Amino acid sequence: MTALVGTRMVSDDRTARQIFEDLVASSKAVKFGFGDKLAIINVDVQNAYTRIEEFATAYEADANQIEHINTISAMARAKGMPVVWTHVAYAADASDCGVWGTITDTADSLQNIKYGSRRHAFDDRCDIDQARDVIYTKRMPSAFFETPLQSLLVFHKVDTVVVTGGSTSGCVRATAVDSLSRGYRTIVPLETTADKHESYHFANLTDLKLKYADVEPVRYVIDWLRSRPKA
Repeated sequence: MTALVGTRMVSDDRTARQIFEDLVASSKAVKFGFGDKLAIINVDVQNAYTRIEEFATAYEADANQIEHINTISAMARAKGMPVVWTHVAYAADASDCGVWGTITDTADSLQNIKYGSRRHAFDDRCDIDQARDVIYTKRMPSAFFETPLQSLLVFHKVDTVVVTGGSTSGCVRATAVDSLSRGYRTIVPLETTADKHESYHFANLTDLKLKYADVEPVRYVIDWLRSRPKA
């Protein structure tokens, strides 16, 4: 019988959270780390996904998520590094949502987030500098898809992308994968992301950490920004 050198799919009784925590505790993987200049990409920190007391589509993992996002955004801004905020919205007839909008059609459905609506608006707890920060409305999961984000990062000579927001399993993951695919060192601060269920949240954080990004405490980003001169 030939000895195995690979691995058959593993099944055990651990939860997704436990698998992630075990990975963090045991991981000896080399980090992507920081380059010389980062950008903060805050993905879809809008009422539809943050106001859990108001919308069925909203979710929360860390109660201080937006506070953490504001902290690193302010620090990056003070260092002369770009801060980007994205949110999603669609035309009145949802004709710009594409096939994504064909899965469901209820009041809570993605394609029924309309321009200028309460669901489209950023959570007012977000400290957005309207004069300096960059705001994009996107229509698909990745913040890179059909937005000027890539050109912005090239112009500012960014080599490191920090991705925050939600959902971990959706738009954060898609943005992080696209970031790595474009050659950026990619970092996902743990406390700044959220999802509807801890299984989705931690399973995707595990996958990101294993393949696509440094998943680290937000303090990892804070400490690096504090040490950097103004760009």
